[in-house]
Amino acid sequence: MSILLAASAYAANPFLDAPDDKPVSAKFRGAEWGDDISRDEISLTARVITTRIARMPWGAIFKIEFADLKSHAPQPRKIEPEYFVVTDDQIVLLNEENIPDAIKRLSAAEKPPKFEPGDIYGITGGKVEHQDALWKTTIGLKGNLCVYEASHPSGHFKKVVWKKGMGLVEYASGYGAMKDGFRLKREK
Repeated sequence: MSILLAASAYAANPFLDAPDDKPVSAKFRGAEWGDDISRDEISLTARVITTRIARMPWGAIFKIEFADLKSHAPQPRKIEPEYFVVTDDQIVLLNEENIPDAIKRLSAAEKPPKFEPGDIYGITGGKVEHQDALWKTTIGLKGNLCVYEASHPSGHFKKVVWKKGMGLVEYASGYGAMKDGFRLKREK
């Protein structure tokens, strides 16, 4: 008598993975700036919590939250959580209005959907360049890092850096002409 066991096809993404569904917390430090801040930049700290919230045979879904943001800005900064669909070779922003419904739908899917190029935030090999109107995005590998950089001629930008075995290590976003923005890097 032989027994056939079904194995998961999802091997894990080296830039964003977890052994279980327990939240993992890390301290981040950086700076923020904006029209409401009197100086050029002021210190900003946060606790970033990464949690695997779903696992499928072909991938997983992670939630990345920014908690305990602290600075001396007159208006406290709020950074909304982001959700990422992770396959063996990609990290993709879950860019939908109804996140709970999207998670249910993706969790029940037998295979990954086709992702929009503009939603890809990480890769495990090669280089990706994408242009959407005036937004230019590049994603590339630099040693054990995967670097996502998107920019607009107006000065708007977003930068996300993933590190093998660690996950998110840098997150930055801003609006043109230093109107508003922040930069956070994981403490060692």
